[in-house]
Amino acid sequence: MSFFKKLKNKLFKSSSKLEEGLDAIVGDGGVEEDVDVTQPVAEPHNDIAEAEADALAAKEAEEAEAKLVEEARAAEAEAEKRAADALEKAEAARNAEIEAAAQAARDAEAMALAVQKAEDARAAQAAAEAQLEGDRAKEAAEIALAEATAARVAQEARDAEEATRVAAQAEAEENARKLKEAEEALEVQKALAAAEAQRIADATKAAEEAERIAKIATEKAAEEAKAAEDAAAFAAQEPDVAKANVTSALDVPEAAAVLSAPNEPDEPAKKPGLFGRLLGRKDQKTVIRRELDDDMLEALEELLIASDMGVDTALRVTANMAEGRFGKKLSTQEIKELLAAEITKIMEPVAKPMPIYPKRPQVVLVVGVNGSGKTTTIGKLALQFSNAGKKVVIAAGDTFRAAAVEQLQVWGDRAGVPVLTAPEGSDPASLVYDAMTKAEADGADLLMIDTAGRLQNRADLMEELAKIVRVIRKKDDTAPHNTLLVLDATTGQNALNQVDVFRQISDVSGLVMTKLDGTAKGGVLVALADKFGLPIHAIGVGEQIDDLAPFDPEEFAQALTGATTE
Repeated sequence: MSFFKKLKNKLFKSSSKLEEGLDAIVGDGGVEEDVDVTQPVAEPHNDIAEAEADALAAKEAEEAEAKLVEEARAAEAEAEKRAADALEKAEAARNAEIEAAAQAARDAEAMALAVQKAEDARAAQAAAEAQLEGDRAKEAAEIALAEATAARVAQEARDAEEATRVAAQAEAEENARKLKEAEEALEVQKALAAAEAQRIADATKAAEEAERIAKIATEKAAEEAKAAEDAAAFAAQEPDVAKANVTSALDVPEAAAVLSAPNEPDEPAKKPGLFGRLLGRKDQKTVIRRELDDDMLEALEELLIASDMGVDTALRVTANMAEGRFGKKLSTQEIKELLAAEITKIMEPVAKPMPIYPKRPQVVLVVGVNGSGKTTTIGKLALQFSNAGKKVVIAAGDTFRAAAVEQLQVWGDRAGVPVLTAPEGSDPASLVYDAMTKAEADGADLLMIDTAGRLQNRADLMEELAKIVRVIRKKDDTAPHNTLLVLDATTGQNALNQVDVFRQISDVSGLVMTKLDGTAKGGVLVALADKFGLPIHAIGVGEQIDDLAPFDPEEFAQALTGATTE
């Protein structure tokens, strides 16, 4: 129902109530009559007033109704307008909501698109950054490779330069050593020449003195002969007195004969010792003494230096000799004995046998320069240890020198000891590793490892030796338990340099000196003991398998100085 219709019904209801009110007013106190509504009603004397009142009431009612209708229409129009406005607003609101929803959807879609674009952008940026990082990493790797290559090239250049420098330094040292040896040899020759001149002068003087004594003795003999004749004549008269005089006369020529031969040796001639040249005489019945003065000490120092003992050691030995004896007269034998005693003091602390450890197998690494006698020394040591009840295995680690393996196998056969070998030119470090494994599996007591001879100034060969030591320690971090450096006695002062270099590479624990037979002077062994204090286990005096003796400092000192009385 429309608003206007609702208002009209309300108006009609109001009219009925009005009518009822009017009826109540009109009918109040009157008499109800039956009126024929079809017939006109006779109006009373106040009909005009009533008519006017009715007319006015009717008019008012009409006006009221009209007003009500107008108001109802206005209200309805206003209501319709408001409803239309509300509907329009609602429609607008709905449209706005729809538009807002659509806009929100568009915004959401746009936002989703923006988010997707942002994600795509971030993904693209991440990919770009990853590509950039990859490029940077690749560039860094290339730079690192270039730097490593440059560093390696630089290191190789430095190594080559160092090797050249070491070789040049070694060559310079060798030349300097040779020059020094030449100078020392010249000084020794001068000293020997001076000693020989002194010997000749002394011999000439002794001969002259002997001739003078012989002349005096002859004159005395003649006098005593005459006295004997007189005594014989007197004996005829006094037998006892004559007998006494004859006895004393015989004694005098006998003493003269002794004095006339001061250079006669008391035993068959034998080869003099090292210092026999100092006084230029063999042992004699008549002991000749010389004063221990500056000249004597200087001559002794020169002889010690000539024996490869070195300047410092020679000065120390002669200084100890002179302490408390300077200015005293000493015989040749006393000088030799003093020298031997001082040398023995230096050598005694280093005279030690090679220690045997409970570790099995005990690894003994043998090193040294070319031709020093490593192979023969290993064979001799293997025989000695085998004879002592030890199970010995030899590893032929000298795969560089031709026929070195065959030579060691010969010595192994002589000693009755197995020799582990590898083809010539193969890696010695691999052989050493396999030999340690084999010796351990066989329960060997000692594994003796031969190495290639190498000069101490060859950096490449010394590095190969260092590699062997590293491989040994990789298998057993306590090995090698002994590192023996074999030295050739004929190398002289160069042995000091060898010991110094090999100690840095292989941690030398002991020395073996070979070739002390023949012309070897051997004094360098004293210099080694004095400078390094390394144990000296043995010395080689020949080529036979049993020509390796434990080092005895006293015997060595006596043999070196010629102080032995044998």
